[in-house]
Amino acid sequence: MKVEFDESFEKSIKKLKDPKIKAKLIDLIELLEEVNTVQTIPNIKKMQGFQSFYRIRMGDYRVGFELTDPTTILLIMVAHRKEIYRYFP
Repeated sequence: MKVEFDESFEKSIKKLKDPKIKAKLIDLIELLEEVNTVQTIPNIKKMQGFQSFYRIRMGDYRVGFELTDPTTILLIMVAHRKEIYRYFP
């Protein structure tokens, strides 16, 4: 799939301090580029009440993204699980 990055995603990456989370995020982005469908992504859940928004669990962190079309993912935000639902979607 094609992966695009929102400005808020790039901003939230800069706020991350844990290098382990950044490494997991790089692996996740590589995985997203390789998959063909959203259903094959591990630890994914559709956001309730929203048509095309999903989240991926990475330990205590969540990655929020939008499926803009069947082959394109727009990464919107990465944040701690306590904070992400305040700002995403």
